[in-house]
Order: sequence, then structure tokens, then C-alpha cells
Amino acid sequence: MVYQWYPGHMTKTIRQIEEQIRLIDLVIEIVDARIPMSSRNPDLDRLSLGRERMILFGKPDLADPAANEKWMAYYRECGMHPFACDLRSNRSLKLLAPMIREVCKAKIERDRRKGIQNRPIRAMVAGIPNVGKSTFINSFSGSAAAKTGNKPGVTKGKQWIRISKEVELLDTPGLLWPKFEDQTVGLNIALVGSMPDEILRIEELALDLIRVLLPRYPGVLAARYDLQEEADPLRVLEGIALRRGCLKKGGEADSEKAARLLMDDFRSGRIGRISLELPA
Repeated sequence: MVYQWYPGHMTKTIRQIEEQIRLIDLVIEIVDARIPMSSRNPDLDRLSLGRERMILFGKPDLADPAANEKWMAYYRECGMHPFACDLRSNRSLKLLAPMIREVCKAKIERDRRKGIQNRPIRAMVAGIPNVGKSTFINSFSGSAAAKTGNKPGVTKGKQWIRISKEVELLDTPGLLWPKFEDQTVGLNIALVGSMPDEILRIEELALDLIRVLLPRYPGVLAARYDLQEEADPLRVLEGIALRRGCLKKGGEADSEKAARLLMDDFRSGRIGRISLELPA
């Protein structure tokens, strides 16, 4: 299966960002902690030239803790100011405000020299669909300022949210790029739910997940579903169906139902804390 999704409104979003970027001091890119490289939009590097950059890890509680540490170190070396915390928690996000001021201290000093006082830092929040942007903004602002949902594409247009006298955030719709040169990137994005499942063949997606997990996290599927160790993804999916009562009439394994159960278990963390990629 080819993994690709680029609805037309994303082209409009790119144009909007190009128009707004001159107003921006800081770009806060939210990535999925399970795929911190695949979930980074390469277009943002071009769009953000000359702006300070922060990387926020969304859903770090679903990712492998050891992998989180490696990715944090990787992005520090890249000068990207990484930050990982529960994006749903207003208390933990209070730690972010001082970090924003520190990252933008050069801008604050430039304003001071020009006699400009109390101009808020303007930060653009960007990321791929369903990565947690609106949840982050709502938690950071302490109100339901941005629409949230568990499906890609909930935020339809740009909106400014004033967080405090010091920070204003520009929320942007989830943004992918026109073509994934590496299909592993497309697969990873599909696995974490940043493409609509409706455009995917869910059984093939589940089989691809099994192919990733068997060598990388041996034993986790067997432990979760009380299976014998098995190297054939088809037999693993069939075993999940039989163990979890995903059956058709006559007792035959319902692979599609089992695939949906597996994907839901993975995305919710019930299989365990799993990262799909590591720094090179």
C-alpha cells in the first residue's frame, strides 16, 4: 500500500504561513514523540528561516522513554530547543513560558534597544495533523481556545490566541507535504493516526505495524494478546482475532476487526510505550 495524503486545503495553509511568517518571532513545531523525525514537516525549515525554533514532543507518554531521551539529545545538538511534557497539562506547560522567553531573549533585547516594551512574543504553532497542536494551545492558554479532536484535520483555519501579556500563539491547521519520498515516513504517519483511516486499508496497515514490532519490540504482541511467538504477521493478526473474539459467522477470524483493535491498542499505548524510529 502506498501511504500518501495531501488534501487541497494544505496548499492554502502553506500560502497563509508564507504571508504570516514575517509577523512571527518563534516557530513551535509539535512532533509525535513516537516518530519525531517522520512527523517533522520539511517545508517548515524553509518557511521558518530566520526564526527561533522549538520542538515540542506530543504524546511522550506513548513513546519509549529511552527513545525520548535520545531524541531530546539529538534535537539539542541541532539547536532546536526540544521540550517534552504532557501537552494536556496546564501545570507542566507552565515550565514552557520561561523557556520561550529564554529562546527569544535576543528578540526581547532588540525590542528594548528600540524602546519597544511589553510587545508579546508571537509564536506560530505548527505540525502534522492530529499531533496535539490544539490540545497544547488549550492547555497552555487554560481555555478551549482552539478546536480539538482525535481525527486529522480538525483545525480548518489560522487563529491567534493570546496566552498572556508576554506570548501570543498562532494556531495553524495540520500540514503535510505533497509527496513522501520515503514510504517509511508515510507508513509512520499513518500508524500514529495522522492520516484518516478511511483512506487506508486497515488490515494492510495493521500487518505493517506487526512487521515493525516483531523485530523491534519482540514479545510485546505475544504478551498483550496471549499468543505463541510467531514470525508471520498474518498468523499474528489471525491469533489476535481468535484470542479477542474477532470472529465472523462460523467462527472464522475477522481480520479487519482484529486490525482495528490492534491499531487502537497501539495508538492508545495499551500495547506498551513504543517508538517507531530512533536518531541515525
